[in-house]
Amino acid sequence: MKNDKILDQLCERYPSLSDLRDRIAEAAGMIIDCYTRGGKLLVCGNGGSSSDSDHFAAELMKSFESRRPLDESLKKRFTEISGSRGKILAEKLEHSLPAISLPSNTALTTAISNDIDPSMIFAQQIIGFGNEGDVFIGISTSGNSQNVVDACITARTLNLNVIGITGITGGKVKQYCDLLINVPETRTAWVQELHLPVLHAICLIVEDHFYCH
Repeated sequence: MKNDKILDQLCERYPSLSDLRDRIAEAAGMIIDCYTRGGKLLVCGNGGSSSDSDHFAAELMKSFESRRPLDESLKKRFTEISGSRGKILAEKLEHSLPAISLPSNTALTTAISNDIDPSMIFAQQIIGFGNEGDVFIGISTSGNSQNVVDACITARTLNLNVIGITGITGGKVKQYCDLLINVPETRTAWVQELHLPVLHAICLIVEDHFYCH
């Protein structure tokens, strides 16, 4: 299976992640199940983890390594609605796996911070965006970022599936996660260096499931 190849390559390049192989595969499976049911993914983090959140969502929202052409029926609909321009759109646009990076909503996060509470910038968005069965991923190197912890609590309250991606201890986040991927480092920079290949492997597995046949 290609999933095994993706995970083999990940563990070969990053041997310290070998013990997390099954959990990474489980996270990808959880996201696949969510998308199959018509759900979406919400993800957040602070600082470098905020960038990882944006990065991860971007890889899901457009092609990563595999082409995602629109269905022929949708292409036809574009052409019917707008002729030559519709045809261009039909050929260039791609299927998307819906993912929202919560830190990217600057106007909303600053409004929540100013009007409600800075620690709730992600939790409040989950109230608005989250539906039962969606997947929430909280990225925190320490696992103790209060705004990520509050987001995990809120996601669990709304019956989202919660994945934590942290450093080795898991911090406070771990008690609210359905699945914890705690990479075996404590130093912030080194934790973040391992988070990105984990996220890429998940993207590859998910994309392969839907678009490589």
